[in-house]
Formats: sequence, C-alpha cells, structure tokens
Amino acid sequence: MAPTDKATDPTANRTEQRVAALEVKNAEALAGGGAERLAKHKEGGRLTARERIDVLLDPGSFVEMDRFVTHRSQNFGMADKKIPGDGVITGYGRINGKLVYCYSQDFTVFGGSMSRTQANKIIKVMDMAVKNGAPMIGINDSGGARIQEGVEALAGYSDIFLRNTMSSGVIPQISAIMGPCAGGAVYSPSITDFIFMVKDTSYMFVTGPDVIKTVTHEEVTKEALGGANTHAAKSGVAHFATNDDKHCMLMIREMLSFLPSNNVDDAPVLPTSDRPDRVDESLNSFIPDNPRKPYDMHELLKTVVDEGYFLEVHQHYAKNIIVGFARFNGRSVGIVANQPQVLAGCLDIPASKKAARFVRFCDAFNIPIVTFVDVPGFLPGTDQEWNGIITHGAKLLYAYAEATVPKITIITRKDYGGAYCVMSSKHLRGDVNLAYPTAEIAVMGADGAVSIIFRDAIKKAGDKATEERTRLTADYEEKFANPYVAAELGYVDEVIEPALTRKRIIDALEMLKNKRDTNPPKKHGNIPL
Repeated sequence: MAPTDKATDPTANRTEQRVAALEVKNAEALAGGGAERLAKHKEGGRLTARERIDVLLDPGSFVEMDRFVTHRSQNFGMADKKIPGDGVITGYGRINGKLVYCYSQDFTVFGGSMSRTQANKIIKVMDMAVKNGAPMIGINDSGGARIQEGVEALAGYSDIFLRNTMSSGVIPQISAIMGPCAGGAVYSPSITDFIFMVKDTSYMFVTGPDVIKTVTHEEVTKEALGGANTHAAKSGVAHFATNDDKHCMLMIREMLSFLPSNNVDDAPVLPTSDRPDRVDESLNSFIPDNPRKPYDMHELLKTVVDEGYFLEVHQHYAKNIIVGFARFNGRSVGIVANQPQVLAGCLDIPASKKAARFVRFCDAFNIPIVTFVDVPGFLPGTDQEWNGIITHGAKLLYAYAEATVPKITIITRKDYGGAYCVMSSKHLRGDVNLAYPTAEIAVMGADGAVSIIFRDAIKKAGDKATEERTRLTADYEEKFANPYVAAELGYVDEVIEPALTRKRIIDALEMLKNKRDTNPPKKHGNIPL
C-alpha cells in the first residue's frame, strides 16, 4: 500500500497513518515548485537547490531544518499560494567531516524571492553557525525581495546583513551566486569572505540593465554588467568564476580544506608526502640577471609549496599581485606575492585592495601569511592619484601592520620605497624576513636614485655624462641595490640560498606555531576606507 493510501486507510493504525501523512508532506516539500518548473530550471545543466547541497556536502550528512515553513502573507492572493519551505532549503551537514551550515535558495518557488519567513529560516542557521563555531555557506539563487511583502522582505534582508556583519571574522562565510542576484540580495554576499559565481548563469548587480537604460540611457547586457567574468576580472566582487554548478560546489569544498572552522581554531594541518627538507637547485638560477626582465611568480610558488599545489584566489583580478592558499609540510598558509609579469609587480589600487582584504581574512582565522616580494613601488599616474592610491595603498599597510598571525617574508628581487614598508616588512611586525642574494632593497632603483643624487655631477661631466652616469649607477647598485645593508641593520634576518626557500619557510612556520601577539584594546580600528 502506498503512503498516500495508508494516510487515509481506516484499517491502518494511527501511527501508520501519521507516518504516511508525514511522507506525503515530505514529498510535497521535496517537489519544490513542481516537476515542470524543476525541469525548466535544469535546462542548460543547472542543478536544483537540493542537488547543489548534495554535491556540496559529504554524502548523507545533510540534516534539513524548517522544511514545512510557509509564508504568512495574505496580500495579492498569496494566501492561496503556499509551498513548504518557502523557497529556501536550510540545515547543516559536513564537508570533509567538518560541520558546516548552509542554505540553498530554490528559484522554482516564487523565484527564490526573499520573504519574512525565508529570512527567518536563514537567520536561524546563521545564528546556529556562530554558536557552534562552524562555517556558513549561502547558495544564492533569488529574484530579490518578495514584492508582495513590502517592508517585511526588506526587514528580512536587513536582519541577514546584521548577522553577516556580526559573524565576520568569527566564522568563515562563503557565498555561491547560482543565478540572478540583484538589489538588496547582493549585499549579504558582499559582506561574506568569498564569493563564487558561475559563468553564463549567475549575475550580480544593484540595478539591472533595464533600470540603467531608463535612468542613464546606457545599453548593457546582464553578462557585461554583472556576469561572473565581469565581477571576477573587472570589479573584483567575485573571487572565483566557476564553469558550472557542480564545479562551483566542488571548489567551495576545496577551499574549505584550507580554512579552520572558526576564529579560535588553528589553521588545519593535513598529511603530506612532500618532504619538508626538499631542496630545488633550479631556484638558484630562477631570478633573471637583468632586473628589468620579468618572470612568472606562479612558477616559484609551485616549486616551494606542498605538491606544487596553489589555490589562487581572485585569479583574474589585479593580476599584478597574487593571493591564495597553499600548504607547507601540511600546514595551511595564505600567500601574497607580487607578479613581475604584470605591471612589473607594481602596487596599484586594485592590487592594494585585493591583498589587504586577503591579509585581513588570514589574520582573522589564524592562517599564517607568507609574502613573496618583488615590487618596484606604487604605480605612478594621475589616474592612480586622483582615485586615491594613497588611501587604498594604506589599506594594505594597515592590514599587514594589524595582523598578529605568523608573518614570513621572502624578498626575491626589487623591494623599493614605500612598497618595501608595506609588503610585510620587519617594521610592520614581520616575524621572519628573508632575502635572496638577488634582492635589491632601496628607496628607489639605481637609475632614479643616481639621477636625483648626482644630478649636478652628471651635468658637469659634459660629453662624458653617459659614462659618469654608468659609473655612478654601478657604484650605487654595489652599495645599496643588494640585501646586505638591510641584513646588517637586522631588517632582514637572513640572506638565503634560493634553493633552500621551502626548508626555511617550514622551519619558520614550525618555530612560530605557538606565536601569540596582541593589539592594543579598542572597540575597533579605523582602517582607511
């Protein structure tokens, strides 16, 4: 006999009838917006809200909460349109055995729109995540606020924003954008730590193309305005642009393997077969002899980290600086590195913001920071100055100075001027500062310095000005464009053979694993925003 039959069968005992009735209710909730809407949603390879959870979490670990909640709206005919769950699935489960909380909006139910009751469901799991010290993952696929509920929907959004803010720096918060995300719906993800988007199917914007056309008369497509590629490369809003829904969920699982569950736990340590004392002689000739010749910092990073695996964050944005996660002897670290192949590794506004946010995340969650430095300075230009490079550059300085986690710095080549100070220098409480023999630590490059210091001498040389400049430049390089002056002053702890980079980093991490440092008591600092 089918469950629906048992529910109405007079011969079945009362318990059987109630169990059968429960199964009927469960089936209604699991059906979401119905077979037709689910089928339409899955066109183009998209996963349903429940399928996304299945891919995200360890098999069989998901426990759903509030499955039968429905909205309470009585206006605009909504009283007759109630679907169990009200457009969002909430609960908890495990990723690689670790507890996580999550919600997944169901676009097949009222377009996943935010109602008061949907907000209440999300708020409940957010509160539980904080109380239990577990990451919070939001899978967003919503048409925005439920218009029929007016200010109640807006209040729901606001309550979520408050919890995002209070949870910041307490538990990791991750947002997956799996469909349209507009208006108030974009602000919760923007407060979270990392945003994952899906190419061709997910969008984020405060106002959509139609509104923009009406107000400013600009014509723009959804993809160009707020698609995954736009936010991953141009605005920097998205940290990852993934290929499809499954790829997005798997990438979240991967990133969580580098993160602790909360701000009290230490960074995770996983088994590795990569020897901690591994030496790579190729690094001794890796840095080009010509200081103007670029090289790919990615290659250096892959040479020294465990198994050559580096999970890059913000890969397509501000490519002149690299940030991401890796492991040394199994221990998770955050890596920040200048990229000489792009803008010579200069710091500009996007790079400063990108790196500052990443440094602050690592510091909030006890993840050691390893910094590789090859920076000729801040990018010059009126565009940079007029758009606030002073303020934005200070964000990175502030982030490094504020950070109390273990900080290890390796200067591979150029480290000039204010950028020397900013990039995790000893003066910003760097714990272990190392340099290659190829390092050049100075106020500026030799050519620029000679032009200023010896301006009069070069003029007096007359016909031999070029020869005099060459001689003075070589003399300056010998005296200052090397790591030894800084080493003599104790600003560099050791000048190392590049082949030993991995070993020295691992030694430093082991030495610093019990580091404790604090900042002065205060409500909060006033980071230059």
